[in-house]
Amino acid sequence: MVTAVNGNTAQGKINTGSSMLASNFETFLSLLTAQLKNQDPLSPMDSNEFTGQLTQMAGVEQQLLSNQLLTALLNGQKGDGLANASNYIGKDATAVWDATKAADGKATWSYELGKNATEVELQVLNSTGQVVWKGPPPEGGTTSGVHDFNWTEGQDGSVYTLKVVAKDGTGKVDAQVLMRGRITGVEMYADEPYVTIGNSVMPLSSIIALDEKNASVTPPKPDPTPEQLPVIPETDA
Repeated sequence: MVTAVNGNTAQGKINTGSSMLASNFETFLSLLTAQLKNQDPLSPMDSNEFTGQLTQMAGVEQQLLSNQLLTALLNGQKGDGLANASNYIGKDATAVWDATKAADGKATWSYELGKNATEVELQVLNSTGQVVWKGPPPEGGTTSGVHDFNWTEGQDGSVYTLKVVAKDGTGKVDAQVLMRGRITGVEMYADEPYVTIGNSVMPLSSIIALDEKNASVTPPKPDPTPEQLPVIPETDA
């Protein structure tokens, strides 16, 4: 199964790594300075050891610079996020996402099983995390692959999430909830582009597949046959 990559998670890891490197770099400089100040003039630091420490310091500097460049790259992508996301409008997409809003009492999801399961239970949760419905999947919904599930007991405007619990003879079966449909809109939240599929709004980073359907074109109707004018025979003058 394909999983989504979150840009904010990557940004957080880069920031954490940069903070640790910067802290280690400052500590290294302090220790090196103290070592140089307090060395014995009659037995100075070995030149090879000093060169090795300088090399390590240069390596840390390069890593800090790389992290800064990655951060700038991610920030640049966020700035162009809305413009880039607008290119997805009209495409059919599959996203790893489990929340949707009920309309006319109906909520629709898809789910994917990593392999055949002997037992599958679907659970619908409300916005507070309470299970409001649980039951078996639709017919054929225990086999490996993607399946659709329509729930018709929701309250209009309420948000629900789907949870899939799947097992086989050896234990738990990997499963993930999907949203599938045409992208109809894009918007920005916290510097990250979000897309609208059906009654769900999700991060662009949650999309794992795109398919641009060819719009059906109605062939033009042929021109009506022009009315034939009567032929007037020629007469001798």
